[in-house]
Amino acid sequence: MSDATTHLLLPYILAAQAQKHVTHNEALRILDGLVQLSVLDRDLTAPPGSLADGDRYIVGSGATGDWAGWDLNVALWTDGAWLRLPPRTGWRAWVEDEGLLLVYDGATWIGTTPAVLQNIALLGVGTTADASNPFSAKLNAALWTAKTVAEGGTGDLFYTMNKEAAGDDLGLTLQTGFVTKALVGLFGTDRFRLAVSADGSTFFDGLSVDNATGIVDQPRLPRFKAYTNYDNYVGVGTWTKIGLNNTDYNDQGAFDAANNHFVAPVDGTYLFGATLLYKINASATARMRGRLVLNGTTEIRGSLGEISATHVSLATAIWLQTMVPLTAGDTVELQGYFRVADGYFAADHTSFWGCKVG
Repeated sequence: MSDATTHLLLPYILAAQAQKHVTHNEALRILDGLVQLSVLDRDLTAPPGSLADGDRYIVGSGATGDWAGWDLNVALWTDGAWLRLPPRTGWRAWVEDEGLLLVYDGATWIGTTPAVLQNIALLGVGTTADASNPFSAKLNAALWTAKTVAEGGTGDLFYTMNKEAAGDDLGLTLQTGFVTKALVGLFGTDRFRLAVSADGSTFFDGLSVDNATGIVDQPRLPRFKAYTNYDNYVGVGTWTKIGLNNTDYNDQGAFDAANNHFVAPVDGTYLFGATLLYKINASATARMRGRLVLNGTTEIRGSLGEISATHVSLATAIWLQTMVPLTAGDTVELQGYFRVADGYFAADHTSFWGCKVG
């Protein structure tokens, strides 16, 4: 029969043993040193100079002095002497000066935080993961940084997301109060999309890029081309709004054909252009002018044009172009003017167009 326990090597009190209290107290001393093991340090190779009863250390490799040959053992200072406690596989120790929990693996002390995690079903950081969100994190900042060349890396960093087939979805969902406000990625195709929503159910594509050609489209960009389908008569000396009552295209409905003007749907910089084709009334000596007007009253700088020579009916035209910053709700209209003699701005070939450029 052994005279000590298997795991902690606590001495047994043997039959007919004298001074049984000595053996008993030795076992208590070992238990007191090992249970809830917490050491002051794990790097020292020689005993420190200042000691208190019950101090414990994991002895560093290459130990000397009273610790010689005790590498990686637990050294307990008790009753004025060092007691050696050889570790066994599975022992755990808290290292006080590092705030670190170690475990002995049979050969050395290692950190309890594993270096490798594989096939984890759920992982929650600051919150609880579930089947719908197997990885969940609740935090205020996150950092991904490249492993440097000095650390054995390349200095590059790639974040890869992959979907199974072109018809599947892949992207980032951006939410406020768990209501989706924007989607960025490949949704239903391999075409890159940026879509936004006010309510999380109706989405509008702000940007779309063809993955086969790289051609960029802005499906919601305000743009239009309007024209008149009748000859607009304009008298002498009066700026007159052209009746642009039809459109070739009118994305986002920004051109109001009923009121013959463009209405800015959002703040921004807009590019406008126009053509005015002359049609004679009684005299080819009419002097034709055209301009673009902001909110029905203010001539837009750079938009005024005039032809003062004798006109050729249905052949003489003015071409206008300018950019202007607008506030949502501003209107822009095309106006015509005749000096000397009256005339018409011809149907079908008198037009006004524009789009948002910034």
